[in-house]
Parts: sequence; structure tokens; C-alpha cells
Amino acid sequence: MTKQTNITPFYPPTQLPIRSWAEEDRPREKLLLKGRHNLSNAELIAILLGSGSRQESAVDLAKRILNHVSNNLYEFGKLNILDLMKFHGIGQAKAVSICAAMELSRRHQSSNPRERPQIRSSIDAYNILSPLISDLLHEECWLLLLNRANYVLQSIRISSGGTAGTIVDIKMIFGKALENKASSIVVAHNHPSTSLQPSNDDIKLTQKLFKAGKILDLPMLDHLIISEKGYFSFADEKYLK
Repeated sequence: MTKQTNITPFYPPTQLPIRSWAEEDRPREKLLLKGRHNLSNAELIAILLGSGSRQESAVDLAKRILNHVSNNLYEFGKLNILDLMKFHGIGQAKAVSICAAMELSRRHQSSNPRERPQIRSSIDAYNILSPLISDLLHEECWLLLLNRANYVLQSIRISSGGTAGTIVDIKMIFGKALENKASSIVVAHNHPSTSLQPSNDDIKLTQKLFKAGKILDLPMLDHLIISEKGYFSFADEKYLK
């Protein structure tokens, strides 16, 4: 008779925790040793996550999220807190950290620490405002305040609304412009529907803003409609007259 021994079988975990990886392979340590440019998108997101779950490492969790958006960082940036919390391993704190990082990225794209951007055409205004509003799921209205040489003094969010529209207060727009001693303005709002066709309300608002600017000697140089597909310029399309 063969003597049986009570040996508990060992089943290796499905995923090794990051702390068990070689030091140079861990995202944080890899960034310190090799620089941020040598990290993959998943590794950068893993640093924001901080940790994964019992089932997967932070890197594998990041890969799963990226796979959900077809590895497209633009689509990843559109995920909100509730979207992120649908993934096992992401609670509210981790979701907030990611959304905060995405917002900083948008603001970074729209700023220039060395010199003020200059508005020479509609594309210049679009390049400043697109990172702020092109991918939003609700409408917002923004204002660019310009000096006499058309350098941007300040960008200001005027209003935030729903998916179908936002309230634009003409008095507030010109009040901000006068308060900050602007010489001219550019107004923009986004269309979450991605349509770039101006509505009748958009056209009426543009005409009111243009006329008010002429009276105050504070001209509106352009009004942009921005979406993921690009932009519509009222100035380029000869609506400002």
C-alpha cells in the first residue's frame, strides 16, 4: 500500500503583483530610471491608478481600459468618473485621479507659458479652444479676450449647459471684456452632437454679439462652433456684417 501524504497543492496566482516585478520594470521606477518617454500608455495610466486588484496588476487594468476604447487616447480622455468606475478595480478615488489628469492635459494643450498666443485666423482660435470643449458631452460657451495686437489676454468659460444648448449672456461677455480691458473678443461654443451647422439661435446670437461689439467699439472678431469633426467660423463664412 502506498502511503499518502497530505500535501497542499500550490496554484500560482493568475497575475503577479507589480511589487514582485524586477525594479526596472515597475512603472514608477522605470519612469525614474529611463524617463517618462520610455513608458507605454498603459504604464503611464498604471501610475495614475496606483494599484490594481487581486485579479490583475495596475498595468493589466490599464491595458483592459485602453482595449475598451480601441487603444485611442482621445476616446480614453472622454471617459468620465462613472464610466471608469464600471471597471473592476477602479473606485471613485482612482477615477477622480484619472479625470483630473485628463483635465490638466487639456489645459496644458491650450496654454503657452513662454508667450501669449496670437489670433491671426480662425484656426488659431480653434487650436486654443478645441482642447477645452471639442470632446465635451454638454455645451459650453468660451470667450477669448484679445489686446490690440490680437494676442490672447485670457480665456474664460462663460456658461455651461446641457446636451442641447447653454445660456449665453451678452452682458456678461462684454462685461468680462471691459473689466479686463480687452480690445476685441472671440466667442466659441461646442456642439456635442458633432454637427457644425449653425442653428437659427446661433445665427441670431452672433448677430447680436457683432452689433453690440460695434456699439461698444469692442469688436467680436469671430464666433466658432467646435466639435470633434472640426469647426465652423462665422467670420470665414461671411456672417459678420
